[in-house]
Amino acid sequence: MESSELAQRLLDFVRRPEYRPMKPRMIARRLGLEDEAAAELKKVIKQLAARGQLRYGAGHLVYWVPPGPRPHHIVGVFRRTEAGHGFVRPQETSQDGRGAGDIFIPYEKTSDASTGDTVAVRLLPSRGALGPRGEVVEVLRRETHRFVGTYTDSAGGPMVQIDGNLFTAPIQVGDPGPRRLQSGDKVVVEMVRFPTPWRWGEGVVVEVLGPPGKPGVDTLMILREFDLPERFAEDALEEARRQAEAFDDSDLGGRLDLTGLTTITIDPADARDYDDAVSLERLERGHWRLGVHIADVAHFVKPGTPLDREARHRATSVYLPDRVVPMLPETISNALASLQPHKLRYTKTVFLEFTEEGVPVHMEVHRSAIRSHKRLAYDEVDAFFAEPEPWRRRWGAGLCDLLLQMRDLARRLRRRRAAHGMLEMHIPEVQVDLDRQGRVTGAHVVPHTESRKMIEEFMVAANQAVAEWLHRRGILFLRRVHRPPSLFKLKALREFVAELRLPNAGGSLEGRGWLQQLLDRTAGRPEEQAVHFAVLRAMQRAVYSPEEEGHYALATDCYCHFTSPIRRYPDLTVHRLVDEVLAGRKPRTDPTELLVLGDHCSQREQRAEAAERELTRLKLLAYFSSRIGEEMDAVITGVEPFGMFVQGLRLPAEGLIHIDSLTDDYYRFDRAGHTLTGYRHGNTYRLGDVVRVAVAHVDLDRRELDFRLVERAKSDKARPQRPEIPRRHRRRPGR
Repeated sequence: MESSELAQRLLDFVRRPEYRPMKPRMIARRLGLEDEAAAELKKVIKQLAARGQLRYGAGHLVYWVPPGPRPHHIVGVFRRTEAGHGFVRPQETSQDGRGAGDIFIPYEKTSDASTGDTVAVRLLPSRGALGPRGEVVEVLRRETHRFVGTYTDSAGGPMVQIDGNLFTAPIQVGDPGPRRLQSGDKVVVEMVRFPTPWRWGEGVVVEVLGPPGKPGVDTLMILREFDLPERFAEDALEEARRQAEAFDDSDLGGRLDLTGLTTITIDPADARDYDDAVSLERLERGHWRLGVHIADVAHFVKPGTPLDREARHRATSVYLPDRVVPMLPETISNALASLQPHKLRYTKTVFLEFTEEGVPVHMEVHRSAIRSHKRLAYDEVDAFFAEPEPWRRRWGAGLCDLLLQMRDLARRLRRRRAAHGMLEMHIPEVQVDLDRQGRVTGAHVVPHTESRKMIEEFMVAANQAVAEWLHRRGILFLRRVHRPPSLFKLKALREFVAELRLPNAGGSLEGRGWLQQLLDRTAGRPEEQAVHFAVLRAMQRAVYSPEEEGHYALATDCYCHFTSPIRRYPDLTVHRLVDEVLAGRKPRTDPTELLVLGDHCSQREQRAEAAERELTRLKLLAYFSSRIGEEMDAVITGVEPFGMFVQGLRLPAEGLIHIDSLTDDYYRFDRAGHTLTGYRHGNTYRLGDVVRVAVAHVDLDRRELDFRLVERAKSDKARPQRPEIPRRHRRRPGR
């Protein structure tokens, strides 16, 4: 192929509206180029980049440069501060992860941008060493047009003050019409004209949620704020009902009959959807045969159907403190697909054979049917592991011996993963306890117990095995990608560790070995919490992508999510590919479509986590609003020039200790060490330290919680083995 012809094909491809930046090898695959032409493609990309028609971005991604008079604009995400000015974080960073840094946007240059909007910025002349400055010249994409706020009817007319600090001034909403509104009511506003430094914002009230103290209003606020769907479309519900009517639990449908195999489910006690079951057999030569049986959601949710449309749009189930927003209707998620005990259920089964030491030697994938023999809860299994004999009389010797064998295998698998470089960080999840009105009554720790570790190991093994099975067949699929931390962040981490004066704190930053040694070396030491927080800050967020970039924390080059198709759409797409392969067909996958789908699923996952955090925050703010002065132990989760962020150990409420409230000294901020240190007395407060705080101020509308420092925790009794903060992962860690 001539270079000019290849260049034109390439330009036609990258100019498509659906094109997303990708690496040259992905472009070559998408264009169907063989080895020689693929090598030529790289030369053509460089030539076009030299002409200004293409450019390379972070990670060697290829971007199209549209023609026009605005080549110097920077695209990024805008964030407004409480004072009114803003910052824009550029979408691209350099190879070391540093990037150009946030761009400061003076208040009068923010235009009508709102927090979360994607904007185009023109750089302005810098003033001294304050860093880059700019002005917003265009809002490219709105994060949202709907906001939740408090309605007031004042002399200036009806207004809504948007919750939080998104907008410095209230929004004019005009006559609410026939709606019965009272000052103080929580409402949903559709923005008609976003505010600027020179004019008021205008909106219209589209929904009245009710007074803020009314039970359920806080949950409605979060559902609207994050645009979480409450109901399924009627055609999706009707299709789910048809699936239920058509399902025949006496028909195996040509599947492998595993109904005689002893399979069990182990889940939280309050779980309603059981999407995985496990089995274990001992083979000749001491080998193990682990069976991981996953609900066959793909049998009920076909591509292009109303059910698929809903599942794809939602992409994940959302677990709020007082309700679940499911990805699929309950007819599917809690009935047809759920692996309920003693009921015939369709599954995808992964059989994994291990040597006695836990080395994988063989795997098989089947379309199967099972009958779960027993539903167990994590707490029950942990109680059995602690004291087996009473449970033997209750469950019988067969089930008890099976559980002990499963624990034995899981421990061996875990030791092997640790030896291969898996990063071992487990921070217990703290869940708030609610009464029937949805009000906080307390909280409890969900520890990372033996039973949870066991199921996690089996799910990770199945996920990795399926990913490698698809990869060997040359199939493109949505991977679970966890990219390595940038060299810039690792250097910052090592500087922080050096400030702690730990022995042997040096080491190469190129591999994960230094990180794991650091975690192991600080286990049980006073510095443990500080190091764990610093390592977490250095890590990147795991995402979904077809790119072959591996999973850094799990120390594997090939990983996907397969084990939870009831609640995660990426798992469902992997199940469909497995069906195609088992049917003898080569799946057709479009790299660009997979990139777009991966971005969508990653964003939905992040939205779900943010919604859960924000509703928990709202409920905790309401709880503490009547408890001003109450004291608690807390861990420092962030150190900034203006103060320290802390999070309670008993209740996971995060708030600020403002530096102005530290009246015993004048404090200086050390960015490298994440510390505030007093000039006169030398008192130092560091990331991960445990301190005693008291509730000082609660602002429910601005969603702010201020603490005052009482004292540093006096003994290790106040220091938990791990900082008791909510896990950022879903309830089934590692799956």
